Amino acid sequence: MNKLEILYEDNHVIVVVKPANVLSQGDSTGDSDMLTIIKDYIKEKYHKPGNVYLGLVHRLDRPVQGIMVFAKSSKAAARLTKQIQNHEFQKQYLAIINGIIPEKKGEFCDYLTKREDGNTIVTNPKNGKKSILKYEVLMEKAGKSLVKIQLVTGRHHQIRVQFASRGYPLVGDQRYGNLDYKQICLCSYYLSFLHPITKERMTFERYPDAINEWNLFLSN
Repeated sequence: MNKLEILYEDNHVIVVVKPANVLSQGDSTGDSDMLTIIKDYIKEKYHKPGNVYLGLVHRLDRPVQGIMVFAKSSKAAARLTKQIQNHEFQKQYLAIINGIIPEKKGEFCDYLTKREDGNTIVTNPKNGKKSILKYEVLMEKAGKSLVKIQLVTGRHHQIRVQFASRGYPLVGDQRYGNLDYKQICLCSYYLSFLHPITKERMTFERYPDAINEWNLFLSN
């Protein structure tokens, strides 16, 4: 990946932009991941010997780009995690979907379950977890829609599954959409949380670069 893009850093947290196709946390592939990249950055910048503590408090799917915050102390990690549990931690996404949604603003509510093969499916209240998102259509062009999304719950592949199940798969979603081999158009562009120590509200925005399908909506 290119140089680490840092939006904010202090002794307690670091806010960065995760590029598309970089893991949030290492897995069996051994591919590059944000947790390791930031640990290496901290170790080099501050000349830290031994292991570097870095708390992963939330994740983004590998193909998804966007803003992430990592905790630089266990106290900060615990407090950020509590904010997520108390719905004080706010994330908003931009997505480009295939199709035109009749209702330009609304809410999706489904019950989702993750299967053994890694896919998430819509099921019933008995077998799935309640999953809610709010959306607003911002623009429509060439049979596609730019949509702003706020997650009320944070389930595995939630945005991708809830739109695809209604016939509006995300552009470039090779798992739940068409095998067009494009980059998925999903970006966590907005992040807001209370600083774990000062309690100050911290808000960040980082729009996706106007390349590929994003160019249709975000170019000047």
